[in-house]
Amino acid sequence: MKRINLEQDIKPLTEFRANVAAFVQKVRKSKRPMVITQHGRSSVVLLGVEEYESLIEKIEILQDIHLAEKQFSEGDSINHEDVKNTLSKITSK
Repeated sequence: MKRINLEQDIKPLTEFRANVAAFVQKVRKSKRPMVITQHGRSSVVLLGVEEYESLIEKIEILQDIHLAEKQFSEGDSINHEDVKNTLSKITSK
């Protein structure tokens, strides 16, 4: 996902309401999120589906890594030889 362009990608809600289709098209084309403000403060982020799915996938991978690191630090791990022997038994059947 590309970074927000602070000059182009922050729009007030009233402008968003008047130009929804154009803003959706811009987000799709630029692949950059758009921040919608309400009462002068950031309120929501408009993000393309592909970019959203990519972010979710990255978060899930990071969560898996975090869980693996936690399990490893708690001693809940399997050494290489045990994994190798287990896989060897499974594939030889």
